[in-house]
Amino acid sequence: MQDRQAYRMERVRGAAEVTLSHRADAVRLDRLAQQGSAKAFLPRVHGPVPEVVFLNTAGGLTGGDRLSYRLAVGTGAAVTGTTQTAERIYSSTGDLAEVEVRLLAEAGARLHWLPQETILFDRARLSRHTRADLAGDAELLLVETLVLGRAAMGEEVRSLDLLDRREVWRDGRPVFLEPLRLGDHSQGRAALIGAHRAMATLALLARGAEDAVGPLRAALGGVDGVEAGVSGWDGRCLVRLAAERAAALRQALRVVMEVVRGAPLPRVWQL
Repeated sequence: MQDRQAYRMERVRGAAEVTLSHRADAVRLDRLAQQGSAKAFLPRVHGPVPEVVFLNTAGGLTGGDRLSYRLAVGTGAAVTGTTQTAERIYSSTGDLAEVEVRLLAEAGARLHWLPQETILFDRARLSRHTRADLAGDAELLLVETLVLGRAAMGEEVRSLDLLDRREVWRDGRPVFLEPLRLGDHSQGRAALIGAHRAMATLALLARGAEDAVGPLRAALGGVDGVEAGVSGWDGRCLVRLAAERAAALRQALRVVMEVVRGAPLPRVWQL
């Protein structure tokens, strides 16, 4: 019994929360709370939009670990959220690693959630839920990137259990719902991943978001080594990317985000 209890105590537990609002002609920090392995900080930036960087000090997650991030922005304020490094999901002998991301933006706010990639190792087991709640005309840019193993290290992902749910609600109504399930049964299905080791989804939800389709297609036409699809409708623009090499996918993401954002990427992306 003592050995079992000691093992449980070794599991990662972390939660970090940041809330910002627009006061006195600037975006101000209202709340910063963190516990366990989850940390959050606001680096110095040269511009009016603050960046919030989340970090898992454990260096990765495995079965039984729990991690949550929460980022909220008030009326008329803008913020860019990201992660310090790629999140690594290591092999699990049974339990799932669980990640919860909660994003909230009030009317007139602009929230860009741009985490760096999630690397899934062989026998990784992950359940991740990302939910954004928007009010009125709030703008959301949401990016998620998955990489299967590290090709440079000769790693192969032969077994995997992933449930990745993304949902966006505006004024209490769903406007974007996307569950992704990858497991052993889907590894060889070309319709899902084929020979690709890296894939990304970028969703822009904002007034006139569909107007970005043309510029995005033009920009992606000059990017090699990546399969891309862009669609837009009714205040939504969706970009899907897939590549054999993670480096090629990352470069395509840089191009896409620079077109959509009209601003530099977070500093941690440029290191």
